[in-house]
Amino acid sequence: MDRMLYVAMTGARETMRAQTANNHNLANASTTGFKADLQAFQARQVVGDGYASRVYATASSTGFDDSVGALMSTGRDLDVAVQGKGYIAVQGFDGREAYTRAGDLRVDSLGQLRTGTGLAVMGDAGPIAVPPNASLLVGGDGTISIVPLGQGPETRAVVGRIKLVNPETDQLAKDQDGLFRMKDGTDAQADATTRLASGVLETSNVGIADAMVNMIELSRRFDLQVRAMRTAEDNGAASARLLSMS
Repeated sequence: MDRMLYVAMTGARETMRAQTANNHNLANASTTGFKADLQAFQARQVVGDGYASRVYATASSTGFDDSVGALMSTGRDLDVAVQGKGYIAVQGFDGREAYTRAGDLRVDSLGQLRTGTGLAVMGDAGPIAVPPNASLLVGGDGTISIVPLGQGPETRAVVGRIKLVNPETDQLAKDQDGLFRMKDGTDAQADATTRLASGVLETSNVGIADAMVNMIELSRRFDLQVRAMRTAEDNGAASARLLSMS
């Protein structure tokens, strides 16, 4: 009886956790460059005194989906998307270097190149600063060139280069802030083969239909596990009545 109740209880708890992760993916279906979180269920043996017959369910993260989202044309010069694999280096709010696929860039009032969420974009020598300019272009290799204010196009000058990296997926971990960092705590090396496309943004790689189906499946699974707990409670009450009669 207790085994049935324990398995159903832990299963319901972990199903709720998996539903939270799925809902987080669904909520970010329109977030630029978002990578879906992956979850998997496992059965684990309870360690302790007694027979080795007790198990419980766990739902744990198995990483993130590194597939590339669709590209959406915007026509905006500061909108860029990584072509294929790779990441744009940014400075996280904690001061550490991190990586993102979101290329909705802008220049703030202090001339700092930032992402749409306010993160400083990293170059070869730290955060990139852009002088006042008449026009700005981002090259395929991440090079940022400007035409200074009051000057002609023949005076176009390079003011920095976005740091582009391409580490292996198993070397990266996705943090709670949605940014990617190296698992060993180091900074990834710049990769000269990673390219950018201008005037486009990468959409989220979350499949809305799949996430909705998964949400329904998890909801039904939770209902079944709650029913199992009620059944275990009813069986326990019936057994107590039989014992009292004897």
